[in-house]
Amino acid sequence: MKRYLKLLGISCLAVLLFSGCGVYSFTGASIPGKTLMIQTLENTSSNVVPTLSASLTEKIRSRILSQTGLTPVQNNADYEITGNITSYNVTVSGVGDAQTAQASQNRLTITVQVEFKNKMDEKASFKQSFSRFDDFPANQPITSHEARMMERIGNELADDIFNKAFVNW
Repeated sequence: MKRYLKLLGISCLAVLLFSGCGVYSFTGASIPGKTLMIQTLENTSSNVVPTLSASLTEKIRSRILSQTGLTPVQNNADYEITGNITSYNVTVSGVGDAQTAQASQNRLTITVQVEFKNKMDEKASFKQSFSRFDDFPANQPITSHEARMMERIGNELADDIFNKAFVNW
């Protein structure tokens, strides 16, 4: 009898733990919706890298789909993401010799403006800019580091957008 009650208690606990009204992921996100639409980010920056728009959009799409189980659709989605790349800039981030004011480090900064529409909960919708950067040696051309930096910055932006949209950090 004791064994039966113990088994019943464990079964009830398992039902309570695995039931609920939404889909949950290991990221801490609660996702009640089922569909996602992400439009390709338009590149409105004054410096246009031809591959950036498609690759950044795909990073965001992959990050969200891999963590949520949402289904991508072309319209009428529970969640919609639109936006544009507003800035792709290289600036000086470090000066080596104070007397000559020669740059020792340069910084690539990418900024995207994202609009997230949550049709399941309108209060969770937002329009926000996200910006990330990576540094490279000033004595080397950006082309030597650009692919690596775009990869890293793109991953960080995808994480930031995912967290804001679905984890609410």
